[in-house]
Amino acid sequence: MVEVAPERFEEMVTEALDGLPAELGELMDNVAVTVEHGPGPPGLLGLYRGIPLTSRTTAYAGALPDRITIYRRAICAVCGTENEVVEQVRRTVVHEVGHHFGIGDARLRELGW
Repeated sequence: MVEVAPERFEEMVTEALDGLPAELGELMDNVAVTVEHGPGPPGLLGLYRGIPLTSRTTAYAGALPDRITIYRRAICAVCGTENEVVEQVRRTVVHEVGHHFGIGDARLRELGW
């Protein structure tokens, strides 16, 4: 386990989001990415809650933003170095953004995410 300051961890999440291809960033719609510094649900490094883009219909309007939550303590607990945290944050952000685009866990695992 490695300890990463909350501010540094938030920078890592921002860097991971900034590292996404610009085309994906432009397609992301009505989604908020947050960091949870307390303990998250057991076994989860990140969590997507919302209506994936592929499930939205013409009736989709006025909905609260989808939420992607990245769990700092859970990620730090599975990493041994800050560099490992950076990589795990990147992988977790990509995984949860994949859910926003309607990609399920099985397909994300096939793709290596």
